[in-house]
Amino acid sequence: MTREAAIAAVEAHFDEGQFAADLARRVAIATESQVEGRGPTLAAYLSDEIAPSLERLGFSAEIVDNPVRGGPALIAERDEGAAVTVLGYGHGDVIRGLEPQWHEGLSPWELTRRGDRLYGRGTADNKGQHSINFAALGAVLQTRGRLGFNAKYLIETGEEIGSPGLREICRNHKDKLAADVLIASDGPRLAPERPTIFLGARGAMNFDLVVELREGGHHSGNWGGLLANPGVILAHALATIASEKGAIRIREWVPSHMPNSVRIALADCTVEGGEDAPEIDPDWGEPGLTPSEKVFGWCSFEILAFTTGNPENPVNAIPPKATATCQIRFVVGVDPEGFMPALRRHLDAHGFPMVRIEPWKKAYFPATRLDPDHDWVRWAARSIVATTGKRPAILPNLGGSLPNDIFAHDLGLPTIWVPHSYASCSQHAPNEHLLAPVAREGLRVMTGIYWDLGEGGAPSA
Repeated sequence: MTREAAIAAVEAHFDEGQFAADLARRVAIATESQVEGRGPTLAAYLSDEIAPSLERLGFSAEIVDNPVRGGPALIAERDEGAAVTVLGYGHGDVIRGLEPQWHEGLSPWELTRRGDRLYGRGTADNKGQHSINFAALGAVLQTRGRLGFNAKYLIETGEEIGSPGLREICRNHKDKLAADVLIASDGPRLAPERPTIFLGARGAMNFDLVVELREGGHHSGNWGGLLANPGVILAHALATIASEKGAIRIREWVPSHMPNSVRIALADCTVEGGEDAPEIDPDWGEPGLTPSEKVFGWCSFEILAFTTGNPENPVNAIPPKATATCQIRFVVGVDPEGFMPALRRHLDAHGFPMVRIEPWKKAYFPATRLDPDHDWVRWAARSIVATTGKRPAILPNLGGSLPNDIFAHDLGLPTIWVPHSYASCSQHAPNEHLLAPVAREGLRVMTGIYWDLGEGGAPSA
């Protein structure tokens, strides 16, 4: 009945194929939340697969309806009358399968191992990750006979469409979800070989910029040089927002400073996407910052799409309209309520009153960040070192976005995320995969964390 025995048990769970068998069953359920009519499939994933899996681990499970839209959620609990209660989270929905675009011989709905890659939709995001955590709980129970802490789990089925209803579910069931800490898994490691902890998420705000000057196009031979071109106007307007090297010029969109605890944590972090990752452009973004500070400690502005005229079939006409879809990724320390007013003032001051700003109503995530010096962060890092002998990367927040604000703000929890994927996993693309060595190490890491939670040394509530 030792920590080492529990870790050996979870290694055998992986090496003997049980982990792959569990994941294969889950991957085979096409839980595409973005596809109309998948509601029954989303519900079946919870009722037929996840609820029985957790009940076998001694949890009681309840499926709750979504009060807004989208699929249901599952709330599960194992109460041991312990001093510490831990909430876990995962999502059972996945991005569209995109079946025709996968490599020959691969299917999004069939788990296939090629070398060190486990292919299938959801292997990285998020079925593989919550499967790792379930298996780790099982290894601790198998070895010790109890967890030594109270465990709760929340699995939703709408994360890939922005988690509609999740906030309402958490508010409606706040007592049932009460805990001392969130320990969950999603997103990528900093580098495939390095265990990682992240403590929140950058926020995201999407909006369109539109220049619409007239109805219909006009022949460029007859009117060229006489009629203003909205594409040219919008291109110049965009050039005032960011420099030619991508630095944000609207200073209300960036923090006044970077906290020292964040800077210290990121000094130990090198951004590496693993095999097939793009090469970083060292001169891009805010000058004077390291790559890790740029993506985890600062804000960025991106143009996601730019259209004018008919790009697929250009004609000799001055287009009437141009549209750019833009995004701000932002960290704690800036006021997102001021982003659009600041943009309006900026565009007007630079002579672009004709540029219309259209914020997206459904593309907003607040920024969250737990202080890297928090007791739970130090505790989790010690546990990972004890298991792997590696010092984990500690990221103040994920570079992307997820609904962490619901756990941090609505439920009032410190948030510890231990990811089991990597940046080049193709999670929203064809050929999504989980790296087998990362999955195996993730099983060991989570077994160590769950074992240590039951040993009585976790931070006091």
